[in-house]
Amino acid sequence: MSFRLTPCPRPQARPLPACPLPCIPCPKTTQLTSHSPPQVKKDFFAMLREDKDVDHHSHWSDVKKRLDSEARYRAVDSSSQREDWFRDHLHDLKEERRREKRREKEKKKKRSSRSRSKERRSKSRDKRENGDESDEEKKRKPREDGEKSEEEDSEEEEERKKKEKADQEKQERVAESLREREKEVQRTLAEHLRDRDKEREQHKHAESVQHMVALLADLVRTTDMSWREAKKLLKKDHRYSLLDGLEKDQKEAIFEEHIAQLSKKKKEKFRELLAEMNVELNSNWKDVKKLIKDDPRYCKFSSSDRKCEREYREYLKDQMVVAKADFRELLKETKVVTHESLKKVTENDQHMKDILEDRRYLQLDEIADEREQMIVAHLEELDKRGPPPPPTASEPSRRILK
Repeated sequence: MSFRLTPCPRPQARPLPACPLPCIPCPKTTQLTSHSPPQVKKDFFAMLREDKDVDHHSHWSDVKKRLDSEARYRAVDSSSQREDWFRDHLHDLKEERRREKRREKEKKKKRSSRSRSKERRSKSRDKRENGDESDEEKKRKPREDGEKSEEEDSEEEEERKKKEKADQEKQERVAESLREREKEVQRTLAEHLRDRDKEREQHKHAESVQHMVALLADLVRTTDMSWREAKKLLKKDHRYSLLDGLEKDQKEAIFEEHIAQLSKKKKEKFRELLAEMNVELNSNWKDVKKLIKDDPRYCKFSSSDRKCEREYREYLKDQMVVAKADFRELLKETKVVTHESLKKVTENDQHMKDILEDRRYLQLDEIADEREQMIVAHLEELDKRGPPPPPTASEPSRRILK
């Protein structure tokens, strides 16, 4: 026997009947309206006013801990919004406190004014009773009645003067700031103008130097000319007016530098000529002069024969120094010359025949005695040093340390 289970039909929910009173809002609508943003703000401010511990000195960090369980506190979604409304409430408290102080002050003034006027009235009454009221006191009586308005006028006048003074001080500060700014602008402009003038002067000076160098290159080609003679020659040229950017001493310094450059070039050319002639160290100037007198390098060097001879002798001295250095290098390069050569030379005259035919030996024939002294000094130095250490030997300093 089998049973078949059939599901029980679920009862359908019947719709609620329409509200018979459309003008009265239902509770749900009332609940939503009560939590609208303006109402939430109003409730939040009411909660703060109800809390007696909240005053104008309170801190938000302390208040929010105390009100965290309040429903009106939690109704505000944003924490920053709560803090902003709390600050607005503190501002209202401070404003209310100022107003209360102002009212108390005014009440105190009124009380003091009433007490003074009452005292004056009592005094005047006493005088009238005694019949001693004078004409002056009768004239003063209307002024006493208007004393209150005069005091108020004086306070307003004082406030007005304070405001005018503050405005005047502000205007003075602004004017002072503008003056300082103008001074700074003028100072910056002056520095800029100085830099521009300095740059212009430098450019003018550089152009004058270029014109001076060009004039000297075109007009002054000999080293025998003095500055006075050169200056007369330069003034005849129309380009001399372009040298206004140079002082007298600057022009003379450029001239001296030009003469030095000319002398250096002509000296180099003259020595180059002597080197080409293969002048020996013992050659006579008169003989050499006959060989080079037709060369333009000799003619351009100097018109003074004495100056040419002096430069020739300086050239021979320099060549002698070079020849001695070459001979010392020859002695070092010769392998037969060793620490034993000093003894071997005394025993055999042909021991150093390898150097006798070298050019560096022969060019010192004019100073044969000095050449022999150089040879002996070199051999004595080698004999004093002794035999050279073997290539595998350690350095002398290390041998001493060991």
